[in-house]
Amino acid sequence: MHKIPNIAVIRLALYAKHLEMLHNDGVELVSSVKLAKMCGANPAQIRKDLAYFGQFGVRGVGYYVNDLLNALKEVMGTNRTWRLGLFGVGNLGKALLGFEQFAQRGFIFTAAFDKDIDLVGTEVQGMEISQSEDIKEVIKGPGCFDIAVLATGADRAQDCAMRIVEAGIHAILNFTPVRLVVPENVFVENVDFTVRLHALCYSLTTGSDVTQRHPR
Repeated sequence: MHKIPNIAVIRLALYAKHLEMLHNDGVELVSSVKLAKMCGANPAQIRKDLAYFGQFGVRGVGYYVNDLLNALKEVMGTNRTWRLGLFGVGNLGKALLGFEQFAQRGFIFTAAFDKDIDLVGTEVQGMEISQSEDIKEVIKGPGCFDIAVLATGADRAQDCAMRIVEAGIHAILNFTPVRLVVPENVFVENVDFTVRLHALCYSLTTGSDVTQRHPR
């Protein structure tokens, strides 16, 4: 597993997304050509990526949508519900809470934290907002979560990250511009919208498409 390129794992999520769309439309069988076209990839790339994890599909026939979708979910660990804890209930945080595809894809917010005393103790989407200092107490109850979603101000990001780590959480989805310093056994996925905006600006300025239409 350690020899699998990171980008191949990212592409698996893209394949699963489109397979789920096909499944919802009642499609039972899909060719590698059609799946590749949907994903903006090529059939050979899909076959290569899938081969890292096993043998899928029938030569000359294609892939059984439901079987491949379930197999990819098992590989990625998304065949279960994952609980999320939100840090920072500002504009971005509230937008993330309202993003319906999280729940549709098995990601459920179970806890919310903020430094604003006026917000602490109030409710958002049925969850009581707590202070990040209380994380260890919160995760002992219904607010227990698996993945931290960090949407605080930059000035509080590292401090919150350390509290998250100290509470025993090993995965952080980081929406702040701060590159977090965490132990090696803590996984951090950085989401920086400005980087993507810079890519768009470059493409508009030069006419050269460097955007990430699809992971390659």
